[in-house]
Amino acid sequence: MSRLLVAGAGGMLGRDLVAVLRSRGDLSVRATTRAELDITDPQAVRAAVAGHDVVINTAGWTDVDGAEAQEEAATAVNGHAVAHLAAACAATGARMIHLSTDYVFPGDATEPYAEDAATSPVNAYGRSKLVGELAVSRLLPDAGYIVRTAWLYGEHGPNFVATMLRLAEQREHLDVVDDQRGQPTWSYALAEQLVALADAVLAGRAAPGVYHGTASGQTTWYGLARAVFTLRGLDADRIRPTTSDRYLRPAPRPAYSVLAHNRWAAAGLRPLADWHSALTQALDTVH
Repeated sequence: MSRLLVAGAGGMLGRDLVAVLRSRGDLSVRATTRAELDITDPQAVRAAVAGHDVVINTAGWTDVDGAEAQEEAATAVNGHAVAHLAAACAATGARMIHLSTDYVFPGDATEPYAEDAATSPVNAYGRSKLVGELAVSRLLPDAGYIVRTAWLYGEHGPNFVATMLRLAEQREHLDVVDDQRGQPTWSYALAEQLVALADAVLAGRAAPGVYHGTASGQTTWYGLARAVFTLRGLDADRIRPTTSDRYLRPAPRPAYSVLAHNRWAAAGLRPLADWHSALTQALDTVH
């Protein structure tokens, strides 16, 4: 029986991932939350990784605006701690699947970013995550898997879809930016994809390197908000388009966060489904 370790099991994606893994019955799963495993502690990481075949890291600093003011602290979690995990995997022969982000790209493209496209983060969060990616690539050239995701929403934890549903009950109209384009991704669907990738890794079918774990298709935050309202039977015209300069935030956001999904086929896997069909299925679980 293969043994898997999940770091960051208390987060939105981590909780879904553990649920999918434990529904299988043919895997031994150890799930660790931040309170149970401090990934910034190299000694604790080495002890936790020992005896596992695959480590899936969903832990991380996720406060994008907070990272702008505390880049060193964000990099300690998103960068140096990832190096601790990768080093521990290298020492024991474990494979590592690490979650990263579209924010490693500048966001100025006009077509989907390929897995090997040049990185150039526009904010501290993206820079901190890129440090983690580089650590995995350096320390685990033959056993490291980086899965970039974006625009994540789901049942557990705060997210855009849940916010839209909450605000629908509080406001008559909502102004939502229409000049940022990306791929809304259901955390449960991504969790299933990560488990499929783990299976391919254990079977020797998946080459190491970068994969893009986002839904197919693309839309804007405005388009996503309208879809949420329509699927819930609400008046989508209550959503009004606006521009990012109306909502100035400490960290700049990429204007274009659409990722290509070319590498899944070589591992015998399909990319994630279209964002709208996934949202239709997911809405019953998001509150």
